[in-house]
Amino acid sequence: MRPGTPQSTATEAVDHEFSFSRADFDRVRQLIYQHAGISLHDGKHAMVYSRLSRRLRDTGHRSFGEYLQWLEQASGPQGEQEWQEFVNCLTTNLTSFFREEHHFHCLADDLKAVNTKPVRIWCCAASTGEEPYSIAMTCAESLGSGSQVQIVASDIDTNVLNTARRGVYSADSRGLSPARLKNFFMRGTGANDGRIRVKPELARCIEFRTLNLMHTQWSLGDPFHMVFCRNVMIYFDAPTQRKVLERIHKVMRPHGLLFVGHSENFTESKDLFRLRGKTIYERV
Repeated sequence: MRPGTPQSTATEAVDHEFSFSRADFDRVRQLIYQHAGISLHDGKHAMVYSRLSRRLRDTGHRSFGEYLQWLEQASGPQGEQEWQEFVNCLTTNLTSFFREEHHFHCLADDLKAVNTKPVRIWCCAASTGEEPYSIAMTCAESLGSGSQVQIVASDIDTNVLNTARRGVYSADSRGLSPARLKNFFMRGTGANDGRIRVKPELARCIEFRTLNLMHTQWSLGDPFHMVFCRNVMIYFDAPTQRKVLERIHKVMRPHGLLFVGHSENFTESKDLFRLRGKTIYERV
Protein backbone atom coordinates (compact mmCIF):
# COMPACT_ATOMS: atom_id res chain seq x y z
CA MET A 1 0.00 0.00 0.00
CA ARG A 2 1.31 3.45 -0.86
CA PRO A 3 1.82 5.89 2.04
CA GLY A 4 -1.31 7.92 2.53
CA THR A 5 -3.68 5.34 1.01
CA PRO A 6 -6.90 5.38 3.08
CA GLN A 7 -7.49 2.15 5.00
CA SER A 8 -11.08 1.97 3.77
CA THR A 9 -9.92 1.47 0.17
CA ALA A 10 -7.44 -1.26 1.03
CA THR A 11 -9.80 -4.21 1.04
CA GLU A 12 -8.04 -5.61 -2.01
CA ALA A 13 -4.41 -6.56 -1.32
CA VAL A 14 -1.82 -6.73 -4.06
CA ASP A 15 -1.04 -10.38 -3.30
CA HIS A 16 -4.66 -11.56 -3.42
CA GLU A 17 -5.36 -14.30 -5.91
CA PHE A 18 -8.82 -12.89 -6.63
CA SER A 19 -10.21 -9.38 -6.97
CA PHE A 20 -12.07 -8.51 -3.73
CA SER A 21 -13.43 -4.98 -3.42
CA ARG A 22 -15.30 -3.22 -0.65
CA ALA A 23 -18.44 -3.56 -2.75
CA ASP A 24 -17.88 -7.33 -2.94
CA PHE A 25 -17.52 -7.53 0.84
CA ASP A 26 -20.72 -5.53 1.38
CA ARG A 27 -22.51 -7.82 -1.06
CA VAL A 28 -21.36 -10.88 0.89
CA ARG A 29 -22.54 -9.25 4.12
CA GLN A 30 -25.97 -8.63 2.62
CA LEU A 31 -26.33 -12.16 1.24
CA ILE A 32 -25.27 -14.00 4.40
CA TYR A 33 -27.58 -11.79 6.46
CA GLN A 34 -30.51 -12.55 4.17
CA HIS A 35 -29.89 -16.28 4.12
CA ALA A 36 -28.61 -17.04 7.62
CA GLY A 37 -29.21 -13.92 9.73
CA ILE A 38 -25.47 -13.56 10.34
CA SER A 39 -24.21 -9.99 10.79
CA LEU A 40 -20.62 -9.61 9.63
CA HIS A 41 -18.77 -6.54 10.91
CA ASP A 42 -16.06 -4.63 9.10
CA GLY A 43 -13.25 -6.60 10.72
CA LYS A 44 -14.20 -9.77 8.81
CA HIS A 45 -12.70 -8.88 5.41
CA ALA A 46 -9.78 -11.31 5.70
CA MET A 47 -12.00 -14.11 7.02
CA VAL A 48 -14.49 -13.73 4.17
CA TYR A 49 -11.74 -13.65 1.54
CA SER A 50 -9.98 -16.71 2.98
CA ARG A 51 -13.10 -18.84 3.33
CA LEU A 52 -14.83 -17.96 0.07
CA SER A 53 -11.69 -18.13 -2.08
CA ARG A 54 -11.94 -21.90 -2.18
CA ARG A 55 -15.46 -21.64 -3.58
CA LEU A 56 -14.13 -19.46 -6.40
CA ARG A 57 -11.46 -22.07 -7.14
CA ASP A 58 -13.93 -24.96 -7.01
CA THR A 59 -16.45 -23.20 -9.27
CA GLY A 60 -13.88 -21.75 -11.67
CA HIS A 61 -14.62 -18.07 -11.13
CA ARG A 62 -11.95 -15.40 -11.52
CA SER A 63 -13.26 -12.73 -9.15
CA PHE A 64 -15.64 -12.32 -6.23
CA GLY A 65 -17.89 -10.10 -8.32
CA GLU A 66 -18.22 -12.82 -10.95
CA TYR A 67 -18.86 -15.53 -8.34
CA LEU A 68 -21.46 -13.51 -6.43
CA GLN A 69 -23.35 -12.62 -9.61
CA TRP A 70 -23.42 -16.31 -10.56
CA LEU A 71 -24.52 -17.27 -7.04
CA GLU A 72 -27.45 -14.84 -7.05
CA GLN A 73 -28.60 -16.13 -10.41
CA ALA A 74 -28.11 -19.82 -9.59
CA SER A 75 -31.27 -21.92 -9.48
CA GLY A 76 -32.39 -25.51 -9.20
CA PRO A 77 -30.48 -28.22 -7.29
CA GLN A 78 -27.11 -26.77 -8.29
CA GLY A 79 -28.12 -23.36 -6.99
CA GLU A 80 -29.40 -24.80 -3.71
CA GLN A 81 -26.15 -26.71 -3.26
CA GLU A 82 -24.00 -23.64 -3.88
CA TRP A 83 -26.04 -21.50 -1.48
CA GLN A 84 -25.44 -24.20 1.12
CA GLU A 85 -21.71 -24.16 0.38
CA PHE A 86 -21.71 -20.36 0.66
CA VAL A 87 -23.34 -20.54 4.10
CA ASN A 88 -21.06 -23.40 5.20
CA CYS A 89 -18.00 -21.29 4.39
CA LEU A 90 -19.12 -18.35 6.49
CA THR A 91 -20.36 -20.08 9.63
CA THR A 92 -18.09 -20.39 12.66
CA ASN A 93 -17.83 -23.72 14.49
CA LEU A 94 -15.95 -23.58 17.78
CA THR A 95 -16.94 -26.30 20.22
CA SER A 96 -15.70 -28.99 22.61
CA PHE A 97 -17.11 -31.66 24.89
CA PHE A 98 -18.76 -30.26 28.03
CA ARG A 99 -17.97 -26.68 27.09
CA GLU A 100 -19.28 -24.27 29.78
CA GLU A 101 -19.41 -27.19 32.19
CA HIS A 102 -21.77 -25.58 34.71
CA HIS A 103 -24.60 -26.03 32.22
CA PHE A 104 -24.24 -29.78 32.35
CA HIS A 105 -24.26 -29.86 36.15
CA CYS A 106 -27.53 -27.90 36.05
CA LEU A 107 -28.88 -30.12 33.29
CA ALA A 108 -28.19 -33.24 35.37
CA ASP A 109 -30.22 -31.82 38.28
CA ASP A 110 -33.04 -30.49 36.12
CA LEU A 111 -33.47 -33.75 34.24
CA LYS A 112 -34.50 -35.50 37.44
CA ALA A 113 -37.30 -32.99 37.93
CA VAL A 114 -38.91 -33.70 34.54
CA ASN A 115 -42.06 -35.73 35.13
CA THR A 116 -43.18 -36.24 31.53
CA LYS A 117 -41.58 -38.67 29.12
CA PRO A 118 -39.88 -38.73 26.76
CA VAL A 119 -37.56 -35.91 27.77
CA ARG A 120 -37.11 -33.75 24.68
CA ILE A 121 -34.04 -31.56 24.22
CA TRP A 122 -33.05 -29.43 21.25
CA CYS A 123 -29.43 -28.52 20.54
CA CYS A 124 -29.85 -25.90 17.82
CA ALA A 125 -26.17 -25.35 17.00
CA ALA A 126 -24.82 -28.89 16.96
CA SER A 127 -21.65 -28.07 15.01
CA THR A 128 -19.38 -31.15 14.87
CA GLY A 129 -21.39 -32.96 17.54
CA GLU A 130 -19.53 -32.47 20.81
CA GLU A 131 -22.39 -30.52 22.39
CA PRO A 132 -25.28 -32.93 21.64
CA TYR A 133 -23.15 -35.90 22.65
CA SER A 134 -22.30 -34.11 25.91
CA ILE A 135 -26.03 -33.64 26.48
CA ALA A 136 -26.65 -37.31 25.74
CA MET A 137 -23.90 -38.41 28.15
CA THR A 138 -25.37 -36.20 30.88
CA CYS A 139 -28.81 -37.70 30.29
CA ALA A 140 -27.43 -41.24 30.52
CA GLU A 141 -25.57 -40.45 33.74
CA SER A 142 -28.51 -38.67 35.32
CA LEU A 143 -31.41 -40.87 34.18
CA GLY A 144 -29.67 -44.14 33.37
CA SER A 145 -28.89 -45.69 30.01
CA GLY A 146 -31.92 -46.59 27.94
CA SER A 147 -34.00 -43.76 29.42
CA GLN A 148 -36.65 -42.09 27.31
CA VAL A 149 -34.67 -39.16 25.94
CA GLN A 150 -35.02 -37.57 22.50
CA ILE A 151 -32.38 -35.08 21.39
CA VAL A 152 -32.75 -33.09 18.18
CA ALA A 153 -29.38 -31.72 17.08
CA SER A 154 -29.51 -29.21 14.24
CA ASP A 155 -27.15 -26.88 12.42
CA ILE A 156 -27.20 -24.78 9.26
CA ASP A 157 -23.78 -26.13 8.20
CA THR A 158 -24.10 -29.49 6.44
CA ASN A 159 -20.36 -30.20 6.58
CA VAL A 160 -20.13 -30.11 10.37
CA LEU A 161 -23.33 -32.15 10.67
CA ASN A 162 -21.72 -34.92 8.63
CA THR A 163 -18.86 -34.98 11.15
CA ALA A 164 -21.37 -35.05 14.01
CA ARG A 165 -23.26 -37.99 12.52
CA ARG A 166 -20.05 -40.00 12.19
CA GLY A 167 -19.27 -39.42 15.86
CA VAL A 168 -15.52 -39.99 15.43
CA TYR A 169 -13.08 -37.80 17.36
CA SER A 170 -9.52 -37.64 18.58
CA ALA A 171 -8.88 -39.71 21.69
CA ASP A 172 -7.37 -36.68 23.39
CA SER A 173 -10.40 -34.44 22.75
CA ARG A 174 -10.72 -31.74 25.38
CA GLY A 175 -13.43 -32.16 28.01
CA LEU A 176 -13.65 -35.95 28.21
CA SER A 177 -12.79 -37.69 31.48
CA PRO A 178 -11.28 -41.21 31.50
CA ALA A 179 -14.57 -42.55 32.89
CA ARG A 180 -16.61 -41.04 30.08
CA LEU A 181 -14.15 -42.25 27.48
CA LYS A 182 -14.61 -45.75 28.81
CA ASN A 183 -18.38 -45.61 29.21
CA PHE A 184 -19.44 -43.84 26.03
CA PHE A 185 -16.75 -44.38 23.36
CA MET A 186 -15.04 -47.19 21.48
CA ARG A 187 -11.30 -46.83 20.88
CA GLY A 188 -9.92 -47.26 17.38
CA THR A 189 -7.22 -49.77 16.56
CA GLY A 190 -4.75 -50.13 13.72
CA ALA A 191 -5.21 -47.32 11.21
CA ASN A 192 -7.74 -45.75 13.60
CA ASP A 193 -5.43 -45.73 16.60
CA GLY A 194 -5.78 -42.46 18.48
CA ARG A 195 -9.42 -42.08 17.41
CA ILE A 196 -12.63 -42.76 19.32
CA ARG A 197 -16.19 -43.38 18.14
CA VAL A 198 -19.41 -42.68 20.04
CA LYS A 199 -21.08 -45.93 21.09
CA PRO A 200 -24.26 -46.71 19.10
CA GLU A 201 -26.43 -46.82 22.22
CA LEU A 202 -25.52 -43.20 22.98
CA ALA A 203 -25.90 -41.98 19.41
CA ARG A 204 -29.29 -43.66 19.09
CA CYS A 205 -31.11 -40.97 21.08
CA ILE A 206 -29.89 -38.12 18.81
CA GLU A 207 -31.49 -37.06 15.55
CA PHE A 208 -29.24 -34.84 13.44
CA ARG A 209 -30.86 -32.53 10.93
CA THR A 210 -30.11 -29.42 8.88
CA LEU A 211 -32.04 -26.38 10.05
CA ASN A 212 -31.80 -22.67 9.28
CA LEU A 213 -32.95 -20.57 12.23
CA MET A 214 -34.06 -17.88 9.76
CA HIS A 215 -36.76 -20.11 8.33
CA THR A 216 -40.18 -19.30 9.74
CA GLN A 217 -41.41 -22.91 9.88
CA TRP A 218 -39.62 -25.41 12.10
CA SER A 219 -40.94 -28.98 11.96
CA LEU A 220 -39.51 -30.20 15.24
CA GLY A 221 -42.26 -32.36 16.71
CA ASP A 222 -43.50 -32.14 20.29
CA PRO A 223 -42.45 -29.18 22.48
CA PHE A 224 -39.05 -29.32 24.14
CA HIS A 225 -38.29 -29.43 27.85
CA MET A 226 -34.88 -27.85 27.25
CA VAL A 227 -33.14 -25.98 24.44
CA PHE A 228 -29.40 -25.38 24.06
CA CYS A 229 -28.85 -22.30 21.91
CA ARG A 230 -25.34 -21.35 22.97
CA ASN A 231 -23.07 -18.84 21.26
CA VAL A 232 -25.47 -18.52 18.33
CA MET A 233 -27.20 -15.21 18.98
CA ILE A 234 -23.89 -13.34 19.11
CA TYR A 235 -23.85 -13.56 15.30
CA PHE A 236 -27.30 -11.93 14.99
CA ASP A 237 -28.35 -8.31 15.31
CA ALA A 238 -30.97 -7.36 17.92
CA PRO A 239 -34.07 -7.65 15.65
CA THR A 240 -32.95 -11.08 14.44
CA GLN A 241 -32.27 -12.22 18.01
CA ARG A 242 -35.78 -11.27 18.99
CA LYS A 243 -37.34 -13.16 16.06
CA VAL A 244 -35.35 -16.30 16.87
CA LEU A 245 -36.23 -16.08 20.58
CA GLU A 246 -39.92 -15.82 19.71
CA ARG A 247 -39.69 -18.94 17.54
CA ILE A 248 -37.76 -20.85 20.20
CA HIS A 249 -40.40 -19.84 22.75
CA LYS A 250 -43.10 -21.40 20.56
CA VAL A 251 -41.40 -24.82 20.40
CA MET A 252 -40.81 -25.12 24.16
CA ARG A 253 -42.95 -26.36 27.00
CA PRO A 254 -44.05 -23.85 29.64
CA HIS A 255 -41.23 -23.38 32.18
CA GLY A 256 -38.81 -25.11 29.83
CA LEU A 257 -35.15 -24.15 30.13
CA LEU A 258 -33.06 -22.24 27.60
CA PHE A 259 -29.27 -22.59 27.89
CA VAL A 260 -27.31 -19.77 26.23
CA GLY A 261 -23.68 -18.71 25.82
CA HIS A 262 -21.67 -16.89 28.46
CA SER A 263 -21.67 -13.62 26.48
CA GLU A 264 -25.38 -13.66 25.62
CA ASN A 265 -28.01 -11.75 27.59
CA PHE A 266 -31.74 -11.70 26.89
CA THR A 267 -33.09 -9.84 29.92
CA GLU A 268 -34.82 -7.43 27.52
CA SER A 269 -37.11 -10.27 26.43
CA LYS A 270 -38.69 -10.80 29.84
CA ASP A 271 -42.05 -11.43 28.20
CA LEU A 272 -40.55 -14.63 26.73
CA PHE A 273 -37.87 -15.81 29.17
CA ARG A 274 -36.85 -14.95 32.69
CA LEU A 275 -33.35 -15.47 34.04
CA ARG A 276 -33.23 -18.65 36.13
CA GLY A 277 -29.47 -18.99 36.72
CA LYS A 278 -26.11 -18.28 35.19
CA THR A 279 -26.86 -18.07 31.43
CA ILE A 280 -29.98 -20.22 31.91
CA TYR A 281 -33.45 -18.86 31.19
CA GLU A 282 -36.90 -20.22 31.96
CA ARG A 283 -39.70 -19.98 29.41
CA VAL A 284 -42.52 -17.74 30.60
